[in-house]
Amino acid sequence: MLGKSKAVQNQLSLFGNSLIEQLNPDHPLIKLSKILPWHAIEKKLGRFYACTGAPSQPIRKMVGLLLLQNMYKLSDRGVIQAWKENPYYQFFTGEGHWQWDQPCAASDLPHFRQRLGEEGVRELCKLTLALHQEEIKKAKELIVDTTVQEKNITYPTDAKLYKKVIDKCVNLAKKTGIKLRQSYSYVVKKLMYMQRYMNHPRQGGKARKALRKLRIIAGRQVRDLTRGLTKLGTLETYTSLLSRMQQIISQERTSKKKLYSLHEEGVSCIAKGKAGKKYEYGSKVSIASLPGSQVIVGIESYVGNPHDSQTLVDTLAKVEKSTGKSYKRVLVDRGYRGASKLIQEVALVLPGSKTMKKGSYQYRMHKTRCRKRSAIEALISHLKNCHKLGRNYLKGVIGDVMNSLLTAIGHNLQLMLVKVSGEIFLWLLLYVFGNLLAIDNPKTKQTYSLQPRS
Repeated sequence: MLGKSKAVQNQLSLFGNSLIEQLNPDHPLIKLSKILPWHAIEKKLGRFYACTGAPSQPIRKMVGLLLLQNMYKLSDRGVIQAWKENPYYQFFTGEGHWQWDQPCAASDLPHFRQRLGEEGVRELCKLTLALHQEEIKKAKELIVDTTVQEKNITYPTDAKLYKKVIDKCVNLAKKTGIKLRQSYSYVVKKLMYMQRYMNHPRQGGKARKALRKLRIIAGRQVRDLTRGLTKLGTLETYTSLLSRMQQIISQERTSKKKLYSLHEEGVSCIAKGKAGKKYEYGSKVSIASLPGSQVIVGIESYVGNPHDSQTLVDTLAKVEKSTGKSYKRVLVDRGYRGASKLIQEVALVLPGSKTMKKGSYQYRMHKTRCRKRSAIEALISHLKNCHKLGRNYLKGVIGDVMNSLLTAIGHNLQLMLVKVSGEIFLWLLLYVFGNLLAIDNPKTKQTYSLQPRS
């Protein structure tokens, strides 16, 4: 059952410490909390709760924690701890008085994300995107590019995957009470040490032999476990897990649709041509932003490794659905060559066009737009370092989609924070330096200084 939010946040209390009397009303978080459509958010997300049962936490509190977590790149436990120490965080989530206890358990945030799902996060993204209507109306162009959202898995090697299969078989046998013929704990440890010298000129043969032995042991354990589960009659429960183990053991270097993780099936190997990181393991993400304002109007995660040109049609459709507007030109890089055949209504601007004369007006405008496109590279780096696009900790393919959407929400709200705090910081700067460096006019014998506005 949905819990009720506090109706009046500014009401004074005789016994509680009122936040509105102690905090700065011009703080960006307080201004942002007054701009956000909390009533619309509660109305849209309230349908994900049942009509009966124990009352839940208020939607504003949970959504506020989710927004703060993605604005400042905090973990589930980190945002709970920061909420206890920061009064502006408490006011942002709807509290009217200073609270000493934690707002909720850290495990409530994963349950809240599961409750919302992809549909609820998209609704939240659409509501927060409505704060940037001025930038959306003015923009006539769109910048689109793709990047890789890495999954939180270890770097996959054959030896690591074989060892995971062996360990999983041993743990599952202990859980179900099956007695395996051998655990191979000592042998596997020794083989993992030997296979590390694969590139050694003298130890390479022993390392390759150790890797083959690990593969043989993994196959033995899977077959032994399958026989034990068949006798117990619980083979159907673990069919999916056993098939993934068998695929890891049987896959070769040239196999297609390889598994790179035992617990994450949707992880793909993607090469983006980087010198420092040749391969990245995760999902491909398409990002659409507005030039100048850098507002993200569309972001989508894809399973596998589709070509960039194949993702453009779906990205533009999602942008038009979320903003209600279609754009005349789309600025892309050379990776989107061939997409013009799929899209006829939109003009694609790609670098390297040789149909225009150098020095002409059209050529100069074309080069200007191509230089404007490079701004999204800095935006992608910002999303990976200052937000959660660099490492995805949410599970499954649905976790890839939700993490990318939450990253866009956090970035757009950060832009809104800068927008509402820009005038404050500019006035403070002029006020401080105007009073310290007051200018004396010798002709009129007057002293000019900036006075604070009433």
